[in-house]
Amino acid sequence: MDGFSAVDFALAREVLQRGIATLYLVAFASSLAQFRALLGERGLLPATELLEWARSSDRAARLLRPTLFRWVGYSDRRLVALCVGGIAVSALLVAGVPQLGPPWLPMVAFLALWLGYMSIVSIGQTFYGFGWEMLLLEAGFLAAFLGSQGQPPPVHVLVLFWWLVFRLEFGAGMIKLRGGREWRDLTALTYHHETQPMPGPLSRRAHLLPRWVHKGEVLGNHVAQLVVPWFLFAPLLGLWVPDVVPQAVGAVSAGIIVLSQLWLVATGNFAWLNWATIVLATSAIAVPAARGPVGDIPAYWLAITLAVTALYAVLSWWPARNLAARDQLMNASFNRWNLANAYGAFGTVTKERIEWVVEGTLGDDPLRAEWRAYGFRGKPGEVHRTPGQFAPYHLRLDWLMWFLPLRPTSSWGRLEDWFRAFLVRLLEADRATLRLLRADPFEGERPRWVRVVSYRYRFATDAERRALAETGGRGVVWLRDRRRVVLDPIALTREG
Repeated sequence: MDGFSAVDFALAREVLQRGIATLYLVAFASSLAQFRALLGERGLLPATELLEWARSSDRAARLLRPTLFRWVGYSDRRLVALCVGGIAVSALLVAGVPQLGPPWLPMVAFLALWLGYMSIVSIGQTFYGFGWEMLLLEAGFLAAFLGSQGQPPPVHVLVLFWWLVFRLEFGAGMIKLRGGREWRDLTALTYHHETQPMPGPLSRRAHLLPRWVHKGEVLGNHVAQLVVPWFLFAPLLGLWVPDVVPQAVGAVSAGIIVLSQLWLVATGNFAWLNWATIVLATSAIAVPAARGPVGDIPAYWLAITLAVTALYAVLSWWPARNLAARDQLMNASFNRWNLANAYGAFGTVTKERIEWVVEGTLGDDPLRAEWRAYGFRGKPGEVHRTPGQFAPYHLRLDWLMWFLPLRPTSSWGRLEDWFRAFLVRLLEADRATLRLLRADPFEGERPRWVRVVSYRYRFATDAERRALAETGGRGVVWLRDRRRVVLDPIALTREG
């Protein structure tokens, strides 16, 4: 590194810009496919109602985060236009087109993605209440100031990326140490592969590994999240000592984080969280042999990026204080713009997997009816079905289904609003809602009744699979036992 120019990080900038743009493309595509059924004009939680509430008082308006829809109004058509525009801009950035121009051109493109996607997240309510949403927003904002191919990336902007990865990894590590005992006694991964929100094709095999391997996984996680992130800043020493050693330390640290995230990618489905961490970690990898642009950074661009860095220095006080707090917040934003956030996940690990299975019937008498289960795309259901690999795509309905058994209730009035609306849509055989599912057992016909039944699921061991295969039960992935009827049969009124 030389002054404000990080000439050895040109390749890192390429990975950051194109990688973050790819994740925005996935995020906009996910919203295009799911938002209208979940939050559209006739969605489970209509965004129009949220915007009407925001207009009801000044206090409500202040609580609503920035969104273009507050000014132009929401409609499904406008949502589609925004998503298509976001996909188009993302694709141009992935192809590297804006990066061929002056540095303000990719800046405008990334800020457009940031503002456009924030407009969706701000009205996304519980369906967009995940930590990786604010992570993508923050990453997109920072990517706007990496510049273009005509000059090297600014050192201070790269430092902001290292600070982002530090908050992401170290924050998650501290959440775990302060959370459940299972992270301190190294038993967390004994359960996690089986009980995580959305297992993947290799999750069962990972769960069946010996216990000593699971303890090694937890120990490795602690090292990757609590120790390694500190060394991401090693390349800064290159300002005062020869580059090669501190840059190598930074690259090794980034490599360790990347490897740990690839293991998570292989054994689960966490939307774009792991892929985003991988992309962001590459910001610390220098490649001297691939020296890129050597021109000076324009004065106006240096002034803009230094101003952004100064802003971040001020905003970083709150997340830095949060890292040291006993009551550390997880996935929290300290300002309306989703900048300099606090991150973290899985402070505790559930010890058993309880699934709510939604069933319907065409029969008039629910006591004598034949009940059939609705099939979800990602969440476990049919015991012979191997979990799929969906990440970085985000199946929002499936994720929220995982949270329901954590706060169980048998009362219709105490069910979450979106879930009550979901059950009504099933009774109506609503096409948009059914398209969110993998299988409709009634092929578009309206069921007479629906109900919710809870089951405990666990992965079948190899011995259990062999024993079941001998009795004709080939290919079993899950074993389950029925617990209780969570919600008794409900039906639409004759008028409705």
